[in-house]
Amino acid sequence: MSSSTIAPVLPEGAGYGVVVGIGFFFAIVMAGISYIQNRYTKYSTKGSEEFNTASRSVKSGLIAAGIVSAWTWAATLLQSCTVAYEYGISGPFWDAAGATVQIFMFAVLACKVKQNAPRCHTFLEIIHRRYGPGPHMVFIFFALLTNILVASQLLLGGSAVVTALTGMNVYAAIFLIPLGVSVYVVLGGLRATFLCDYTHTFIVMIIILYFMFSVYTSNALIGSPTKMFELLAEASVKRPVEGNQNGSYLTLKSNYALIFGVIQLCSGLGTVFLDQGYWQRAIASRPTTAVRAYALGGMAWFAIPFGFATTLGLAAVALTDNPAYPTYPNNMTTSQISSGLSGPFAAVALLGKPGSIALLLTLFMAVTSSSSSELIAVSSILTFDVYKMYMKPLATPEQLIKVAHIMICVFGLVMAAFACIWNAIGIDLGWLFLVMGLLIGGAVFPAAFTIIWKKQSKYGAVSGALGGLAAGLIAWLVTAKTYYGDLSVTTTGESYPTLAGNMASVLTGLIMTTVISYIKPDDFDWEITRGINAASEVGSPVGDSSSREQSPPGLPSDAEKKSCPLRKIESNFNHNSTLPTVIDEEKEAREDREIMEDPTRLRGAFKFACISATALTLLMDFIIPIPMFLSHYVFSRGFFTGWVVISFIWVFFALGSCAILPVWEAAGFFKDFWREVRVGKKVRDEIKS
Repeated sequence: MSSSTIAPVLPEGAGYGVVVGIGFFFAIVMAGISYIQNRYTKYSTKGSEEFNTASRSVKSGLIAAGIVSAWTWAATLLQSCTVAYEYGISGPFWDAAGATVQIFMFAVLACKVKQNAPRCHTFLEIIHRRYGPGPHMVFIFFALLTNILVASQLLLGGSAVVTALTGMNVYAAIFLIPLGVSVYVVLGGLRATFLCDYTHTFIVMIIILYFMFSVYTSNALIGSPTKMFELLAEASVKRPVEGNQNGSYLTLKSNYALIFGVIQLCSGLGTVFLDQGYWQRAIASRPTTAVRAYALGGMAWFAIPFGFATTLGLAAVALTDNPAYPTYPNNMTTSQISSGLSGPFAAVALLGKPGSIALLLTLFMAVTSSSSSELIAVSSILTFDVYKMYMKPLATPEQLIKVAHIMICVFGLVMAAFACIWNAIGIDLGWLFLVMGLLIGGAVFPAAFTIIWKKQSKYGAVSGALGGLAAGLIAWLVTAKTYYGDLSVTTTGESYPTLAGNMASVLTGLIMTTVISYIKPDDFDWEITRGINAASEVGSPVGDSSSREQSPPGLPSDAEKKSCPLRKIESNFNHNSTLPTVIDEEKEAREDREIMEDPTRLRGAFKFACISATALTLLMDFIIPIPMFLSHYVFSRGFFTGWVVISFIWVFFALGSCAILPVWEAAGFFKDFWREVRVGKKVRDEIKS
């Protein structure tokens, strides 16, 4: 039985309404945000520097929300439920822990970017300045490959769920999802994209809490942690899990979940370290808040797959034998599981149409927010590392903005085309998710060492990236052939071949770049990369640009304002340089420039990044899970209840970090905005009278 035989819970029109309607709703919201930003702050979206880097002035709360948004793919939600369905309680933990530590590690790179290349637009500009055009081209290939794989995964997962829940044509969903996203990214640029990402993340967390409270407090089918424990214990007897202690769903002693965790770790290293979207957030942040933002973002993101899958993933296991489950009386097929449908089916069984609508909104928010990150990331690479680097080095800000807009639209089509190709040839979300790391893992450490290790040579960097790719492909295919006797989509997507390929790719890249660089080391002077874009900042984020000095059509000219006392008053109130928000922004900009000139002031932040990344990685990937794995511990009723309570606490922490903190940081702006609106209305009324 395939997913097509499951009757859609929602009408087809609901799918089109969500995909098209909500997409363009956010486009309108983005237009409003851009207008407010241009009117009440000193940053103009008409400057390419602001459009692509948010003028490097975003605070920690919004950066953390952006990180959570960028890392919350459809795969984050769907795959976490899949591994919960397959491996039990260990699946959500390893899914979250295996993909959180990369964010903690990236905090180190974020700090080093601010120290060693504070004015860059992309991490590829650093590679070009250090190693020249040849290595630059190699890493452009890996960066774009990463973005294509990630973006097509987003659309594959999102379209599969939209089709399963509404019956909407899968190819229509694939092409319509990036349409609205492309529109709002073109309208707003990076900063306004952060604000929409904030909205998406807030909605996702509220809906996750809705599912959690329903499943564990009120739902008639489960309704409490005790009932969930009993149903999982029954499922362990009826459908024991291979490789788990006593076949139980209630243990961290799960061989295949551990394998998945290692694959997740290797794959996640590539998708974070080689995705320009994460470098872009480091570049956009203030130097003093970059490390804190990544540490906060990593902690907050852990809650999403952990809380979501501990709820819906385990609910799918518990309700498989319940008549309310969509596949009853049959179990889910391998295809349905690999497509990530366990979570959606659980939502349907638990809550019917309301659950379907809530899940559809959740996945749409996840897909669109992470898609926006991919769109502007690829746009930056093609604009600054291809167009400006090789085609028109003296491009004006207006030309760069135009190219950035075009590239956003082009990549929107490209990501949809690749998703259609994967779907047509039978490549599903699960296969692509497991295989991706072995394709890009070789370039992980060469890219990271470019910004943190001055002795890495260009030969070490290139050989590590390409050697890792070759080793990953060989290990993957040889293991599949050895274990299963043939090479097919099924055998190459199994745990052992993908584990071998991922580990071979990442470790070969690390070993080759280290050994070759030690044999013939470089001695790079970081002052060279600190000089990137130092001579002339592209764009005009400051408040004295010509676009601000000219009176908009219909408003009085400067001469008219001087001749009219009331218009002079209006001019004084409306000039954004008088706003306290702008004064604060200029003060922060001066502080940031001082740090750019004296990067030693970030040594404390670098030490904090190293210590926190090491401590949190050890805690999540070793101290908590390994003792429970080695002891073969099976959860008791009380321990499981405590585990569920922890998932609730973590989601509330994430909600506070990504929803409340950005509002608190922006309190001054909202105060000035309301003051400006009130005063402006009063002055306009006086003019009319």
